[in-house]
Amino acid sequence: MLSIKTKAVLLVPLIAFAVITAFFTLGYLLTIILKIPLSFGFTILIRLLGLIFLVFTLFFFAWFFKYRKPIDVLISTYVTFSKVMKKNSLKNLSGRTEPLIVKGPYRYVRHPLYLGVVLFVLGLFLVLDYSFLLVSAILLLLWFNFVVASFEEKELKAIFGEQYNQYSKEVPKIIPFTKRKKK
Repeated sequence: MLSIKTKAVLLVPLIAFAVITAFFTLGYLLTIILKIPLSFGFTILIRLLGLIFLVFTLFFFAWFFKYRKPIDVLISTYVTFSKVMKKNSLKNLSGRTEPLIVKGPYRYVRHPLYLGVVLFVLGLFLVLDYSFLLVSAILLLLWFNFVVASFEEKELKAIFGEQYNQYSKEVPKIIPFTKRKKK
């Protein structure tokens, strides 16, 4: 029997590839169905800005991984995916024991990895000028926000309790700077 760590390392990259492929395909189909132009005719300046945007997202990912080890992300993703597929309980199968991380990118959003993925796809859109990438980024944002992050948050509340409840009141889920400050 394979350990959770081994399963995570083997399966999560395949699952991520399948999910991204599905969202790109859905984005492409919606672009055709909605009769959105396949390209907007971006100038070289916009494409260069997109390249800068892509480089920024790589630094964002590096910042994220300063606070979460890649193997921990793989295991957490595998466990969450398993729970979604099996409709398991929210008990802590990942063996997560570290404290709640509220530093680095976690100061600005509760799910920085999802923000990074969406920003990366938006950067690809700016560089490549394929409108289906914009549609895909919007679909990914909706999926991460309303499905994946919402499911994960139930587990995080079960693990961290009131500390996570307070954190979620102060820090936006995926889009930074969207929480209104109390007066």
